[in-house]
Amino acid sequence: MNSVLLNKAKKIKLVVTDIDGVWTDSKMYYSNEGLFMKSFSTYDGMATHLLQKYNFIVAMITSEYENLNILQTRVKKLNIKELYTNEHNKIERLYYLAKKYTLNAEHIAYIGDDLNDLEPLKYAGLSAVPNGAPILKYHNPDYVTKRIGGDGAFRDLADLIFEAHTINPTY
Repeated sequence: MNSVLLNKAKKIKLVVTDIDGVWTDSKMYYSNEGLFMKSFSTYDGMATHLLQKYNFIVAMITSEYENLNILQTRVKKLNIKELYTNEHNKIERLYYLAKKYTLNAEHIAYIGDDLNDLEPLKYAGLSAVPNGAPILKYHNPDYVTKRIGGDGAFRDLADLIFEAHTINPTY
């Protein structure tokens, strides 16, 4: 693994993530009856559990404002305390989180996949993007995950952070 990347990851204390396109495959499923569904990878759920176990802060920021019950159910199950929805200026929320936890940008990892994630990706000390994400056309992140969004991309970022901190996570 690249030593510059590992040095960046070693400083991380707060891991901030977009949802759609990172935790999901960015698809929204509607039935004829209007039923709305999303699919989440259990790999990302385990990553969250492990990050929290080793005292990293996990925050979610999404511009999503509809059908939030699905996301809120997932967040509650994973015991994530920092969830921000209907955010159309994600960088301001990132500044808020940095101030709240008295952190500098170098202590923050951000993973996102599209144009509304561009400013947070540029700000964060460690920027990550799921493999194949559209934002790769506009931003060269520190790390491109091995997996695509919805298939464990967040877990890839968590594993990088564990490696940099020389943490061999256990359940």
